[in-house]
Amino acid sequence: MISPEAPMSISEQCRFFGISRSAYYYEPNGETEENLAIMKRIDELYLDNPTWGSRHMRDRLRLEGTWVNRKRIQRLMRLMGIETLYPRRKLSRPHPDHKVYPYLLRGLDINRPGMVWCTDITYIRLRHGFVYLVAILDWFSRKVLSWELSNTLDYHFCVSALDEALRHYGKPEIFNTDQGSQFTSEAFTAKLLSQGIRISMDGKGRALDNVVVERFWRSLKYDEVYLKEYNDVRECREGIARYIEKYNGFRPHSSIGGITPDMAYQAA
Repeated sequence: MISPEAPMSISEQCRFFGISRSAYYYEPNGETEENLAIMKRIDELYLDNPTWGSRHMRDRLRLEGTWVNRKRIQRLMRLMGIETLYPRRKLSRPHPDHKVYPYLLRGLDINRPGMVWCTDITYIRLRHGFVYLVAILDWFSRKVLSWELSNTLDYHFCVSALDEALRHYGKPEIFNTDQGSQFTSEAFTAKLLSQGIRISMDGKGRALDNVVVERFWRSLKYDEVYLKEYNDVRECREGIARYIEKYNGFRPHSSIGGITPDMAYQAA
């Protein structure tokens, strides 16, 4: 029981309820219902057509009966973190002063759990706003090791997810990210380097360099997010938690011989 004379701090409350500090302070992002509906459809189209820019999006939406100009599409895609000129997301934008590490996975035989971890950020729509999700996966087993939600694209929720994964699963030999400022920040890279973990970063504009996370986003959105309409962060967190538990422990994956990620991870 919590003593009334010793109230929990904000950090303690976040740990107690299993939420990040940014989610604790969450306020819905200010977009109209119409724009949120358009953003949802853009997200769906982009997932199936990653090379589409604002012109394709505008034309497809008009064919579907949503008359919207290209300038508006461009603004919403920027807000979502989707790059309008290249076939890649840009939720994590590079920082000019941060060190970028080489890509280490090309041609590498990733043949066991714990050899390579990977991470990325994606956009999740709520009924009256949106949040961002970061997830860390084990490359070989496809197991989701940790994840966090945030209403901002700063590095804190990424570091929180990294701390969680390291605490529960030890450390990988290589950690692969994109070149976004969240992952090139000193707060993030210092934790990896201090553990003797080699850092690998996707080549610019090469979304398939992190294909394991990209495939997880597709599964998550089609099997969970697009079927629901979360009212708030709490519902979003609960829905994603249920899905990841099922994804890790129940859903078989053809890429790992028809077993679950939990089974593949524990087989090591």
